[in-house]
Amino acid sequence: MRDTSQPLGPAAYDFELPPGQIAQHPAARRGDARMLVVGDEGHQHRRARELPQVLANSALVVVNNSRVVPARMHLQCIRGKGSGRRFELLACSPQPGTGAGQVFPAWVRGARRLAVGDRLVVEPEFECVYKGNEAPANTPPHLQDHAHDPRVRWFEVVRGELLKALRTSGEVPLPPYIERPDGPNSEDAERYQTLFAAREGSVAAPTAGLHWEADVLAQLDTVELTLHVGPGTFLPMDVSDVREHRVGSERVHLSEASAQKIREAQTQGRPIIAIGTTATRALEGIVAKTGTLGEFLGNIDLVITPAHRFAVVDALVTNFHLPRSSLLMLVCALGGRTRVLEAYREAVTHGYRFYSYGDCMVVTRRPGCLAPQVAG
Repeated sequence: MRDTSQPLGPAAYDFELPPGQIAQHPAARRGDARMLVVGDEGHQHRRARELPQVLANSALVVVNNSRVVPARMHLQCIRGKGSGRRFELLACSPQPGTGAGQVFPAWVRGARRLAVGDRLVVEPEFECVYKGNEAPANTPPHLQDHAHDPRVRWFEVVRGELLKALRTSGEVPLPPYIERPDGPNSEDAERYQTLFAAREGSVAAPTAGLHWEADVLAQLDTVELTLHVGPGTFLPMDVSDVREHRVGSERVHLSEASAQKIREAQTQGRPIIAIGTTATRALEGIVAKTGTLGEFLGNIDLVITPAHRFAVVDALVTNFHLPRSSLLMLVCALGGRTRVLEAYREAVTHGYRFYSYGDCMVVTRRPGCLAPQVAG
């Protein structure tokens, strides 16, 4: 039986994890990752490549096709207060078309050393000017939600194009808990992308999708959407009431064809399986914002808290998340806090690997999502 309590403090989503279980590299092959299946009557320890045998035959699987951009870039300040210094920028929403005269938001390491009007360059192709911590008047509508993020600083492109500069000079923005002396490497360029990544725009991978190879995907009935993961996704909940936590705005696109396929599956009673918290936030966020699941292109900033009533997602395939994070809270909201945290403790005991390059789990909201031999 799932618990119905609704704890509102971050401490309710805490657990102990030995540092040695934080994955620093991906599994040798994508499908080698371990997969803890939280069944209705118990747990099973499987491999990611077994997902088609774990899910009900009728399941419709929703994947996020966003592609990670090498969104971390080091620029030299050539004019102004910060002249001579190097600054690290993490572009929050690196979209095509951000060229001369266009503004973009970024998190900046050492932002206090910048003054409005400072010019920064990555030679030979890119230059921008610092505009401050308030969104400029020419901020396009799809970026205006970033104005509510106190960590964001604003820049205007003077020369070149942001996405092109990131492709040329940027780094894969691996999470800080991946602590390698040399930082990202050639392995990350491939393995920190899903096989279905198609639309550039994320600054972090939708990591639940990293485990699936072509032969596995071919056995599943899948449908795609896009949620471009922003840097606020993984922020710890530093509030006393989790309902006050914010993750920032993220760009979402759901085509009418995909929406129709999901609606038809729901009408037929088929379980909707989200690959990852990003696909979950996209689907649930669209319904929360519009009242229905239809074609959508816009921003979503939904934080799924314990009281959330799921409208679309019946089960979730997801990696193991950081303690006291909104992502762990989302999983608990779907599967039940006691049930999910017990599964986390079991995963720790059995040596599962955690976080972005780690193993994964399957958790359900209702019966009928798993194959009969797995559910029992």
